[in-house]
Amino acid sequence: MFIGKKLDLSIRHASSFTSFMNIKAYLKPHCGWSNGVRAIMGKYSLKYEDIDIINQRSNYEEMVRKSGQPLSPCVEIDGVMLADISGEEVENYLLANDLVKPTNGSAKIATNSGCSDEEHARMQAKPVRFF
Repeated sequence: MFIGKKLDLSIRHASSFTSFMNIKAYLKPHCGWSNGVRAIMGKYSLKYEDIDIINQRSNYEEMVRKSGQPLSPCVEIDGVMLADISGEEVENYLLANDLVKPTNGSAKIATNSGCSDEEHARMQAKPVRFF
């Protein structure tokens, strides 16, 4: 016979899990796709690790090893790797799996596009680092 308060863990609410998710985002410092992922993290106030794959070769190697492919961005959420993904696709995953609640807030930038021509021009003006 059970005596005491029974705790029902089968009922999950998205808002109670957002702060407990372990999110690693393998991103480029300057990239439209990567900025789209950052925008979704901000839209839902999610804590995440922004892992630079350009300036730290070992981070890029880890991303390739974990995702099985070389394209970015990649986002790992609680051990599930979402490879070569846009911010829009990350948002769809989070919503479909009840990891966040829908919000009327805006991401404030495009979440499903690469860099603009202006962004590419700014990046080309900077020196390229080779490992």
